[in-house]
Amino acid sequence: RFPKDKNVRKKWEATLQREGFTASDSSVLCSEHFKQDDFDRTGQIVRLRDGAIPSIFSFPADLQRPEKCRTTVTSIKVEPSLSVASQDATETCTSQPQPQSIDDHGYALPASLSAVAAKLKEALARVESLEREKKNAMAREKRAKTTVQSLLVDLSDKKLINKKLRERLELYSDLQLDFLEKQGHEYTKEHREFALTLHLHSPKAYKYLRDTGKLPLPHPHTLQR
Repeated sequence: RFPKDKNVRKKWEATLQREGFTASDSSVLCSEHFKQDDFDRTGQIVRLRDGAIPSIFSFPADLQRPEKCRTTVTSIKVEPSLSVASQDATETCTSQPQPQSIDDHGYALPASLSAVAAKLKEALARVESLEREKKNAMAREKRAKTTVQSLLVDLSDKKLINKKLRERLELYSDLQLDFLEKQGHEYTKEHREFALTLHLHSPKAYKYLRDTGKLPLPHPHTLQR
């Protein structure tokens, strides 16, 4: 990432030679543009040294700066005529930039396509998780609204219990059905009495509640224990 220090960041921007470019906090630069000496490898994590400036680039020919021609002459004995020729060659030598390909890493792009795809996948997974949580919350809310009274109304509408049995079962209208669901087969005394009364006077109503899952009642065989 581009440094937060404004002065260092400006130096980085200048080395890119991109007209009108201003780096943001999310702008990144490839590590290939730094020398090996720019990295601190003393720790377990390789870090860029403070104040390091990128210096390795492949610019188009028209953006490359002319370099001074360096001439190295290695000989045992140089004749005077050759010395003059060498001097002339030095004066007329101009640096010709070697053609190099433009290696554009997409500076200032927020992230690579793979990183974007990973973030998108993570976001979609989070949305699916929230949808499941929402459905579960709605189901819990629906179960919480289910009371003994509402179950008795349902049984009465389906002619599975008569008025007398309904009045008798209304004595258990304070039973916590959601607590019964959490306990599984660990029924309290009140829950067992409700189940026994219902099964004794209306086995069809008992079977209906068990089959539909509206109330987790014990198996009829266990009521005799």
